[in-house]
Amino acid sequence: MGDSIHVRRVAGAIGAEVTGVDLSRDLSATEVGAIRQALLDHLVIFLPDQPLTPERFLAFAKRFGAPVEYPFVKGLDAFPEIIEVAKLENETSNFGGIWHSDTVYLEEPPMGSMLLAREIPPQGGDTLFANQYMAYDALSPTFRGLLDGLTAVHSSAKADVSKTREDRIKSGGTAEAGKDYLSFHPAVRTHPETGRKALFVNVAHTVRFDGMTEDESRPILEYLFQHQVRPEFTCRLVWSAGTIAFWDNRCAQHNPINDYHGYRRIMHRITLAGDRPA
Repeated sequence: MGDSIHVRRVAGAIGAEVTGVDLSRDLSATEVGAIRQALLDHLVIFLPDQPLTPERFLAFAKRFGAPVEYPFVKGLDAFPEIIEVAKLENETSNFGGIWHSDTVYLEEPPMGSMLLAREIPPQGGDTLFANQYMAYDALSPTFRGLLDGLTAVHSSAKADVSKTREDRIKSGGTAEAGKDYLSFHPAVRTHPETGRKALFVNVAHTVRFDGMTEDESRPILEYLFQHQVRPEFTCRLVWSAGTIAFWDNRCAQHNPINDYHGYRRIMHRITLAGDRPA
């Protein structure tokens, strides 16, 4: 590990807390390497007590990849790569409130995302994460063989997820907000750094398999959507203000729990550029 960095697993399947590092200062190459290795080992890492300015948050993100702008919601005026993920006291839908991998409807989905908690409700608002290596490995050899040859079709307009971003589009939508993105990616992707296979379909965006109708695809997809988020594949983050979650979008899914009606939850998010899944 780099310098005084300590990594502690938080669950059996996925997730680790990383402490002993101050992100308000420039990190050494050793520290960056240790944090990146923790991400590869645990798929999502949590860094508590990091109340960073937007400038320092962006500087931290740039050590791990190239920040990209979110296609539907405008970023902060001075920092367009940082979007505000908010649910206000009067709102009932939460942004991204469904199991998903971020923006897989793009030709090059992000390698990862970072979320920094600014304001949290007095209770609730936790986030679940699920290990998609384990989800793939737990399938039968025959089922894995079937999926290895399939291409999944993803859409940004799938109804269940589009409604979870409606409030943010109304208040800060981009010129692209009405566009429907469509992508074709392997149903099982090979992680470019670890070489491991992970399920790469999700209930928020995946509509069918290429060469199959939605009706033909539905029984397989519905099984996978339930299977890939089984409790033994998951961990749960109870947020504190100043905590950063950094997840690997190539092998992990997440789901923010919408259980805090009447309270405010404000987060800042940075998305890091990825590559075309293979």
